[in-house]
Amino acid sequence: MSEQVIENLKSLVGTQFYRIEGIPVEKGKIREFAMAIEEDNPIFFEEQAAHDAGLPSVPAPLTFSQTINFWNTHGSPILNFGLDLRYVLHGGQEYEYYKPIFAGDTLNVSCRLADVYEKAGSRGGKMLFVVLETEFSDQQGEKVLSSKQILIQTGGVVKREE
Repeated sequence: MSEQVIENLKSLVGTQFYRIEGIPVEKGKIREFAMAIEEDNPIFFEEQAAHDAGLPSVPAPLTFSQTINFWNTHGSPILNFGLDLRYVLHGGQEYEYYKPIFAGDTLNVSCRLADVYEKAGSRGGKMLFVVLETEFSDQQGEKVLSSKQILIQTGGVVKREE
């Protein structure tokens, strides 16, 4: 990766890459997601089960926020970073939950480039770390979730250890 690309990326730290407003959290989509992750707790499928558990409505499973990818018509910001996708790895994903998300909520989402840094690597050369942070708020403007995604571009093909 060229030093120019790295410097350009570093200059973009703090930049918001997209904002999506008015995403409805629907019972049917929660049900589909729960089925896809093989969740079997009835609170994710039945309003009465959710009420019996003391919840106001059907809750969204914890990783439901990943469905934002179906709403993002802006495309992945990493496609504009100049990274060589042949060498990009998913380095990690973190979630911090502030408040439950329920059917009937409406979410607003913004994603920004939070950090760019390099580290020496032993088997694939120098590694470039790109950190994206995504904030989710509800219809009252209250933060419900923060997500951090870490991407790693290796300097080349990772060599196998013998």
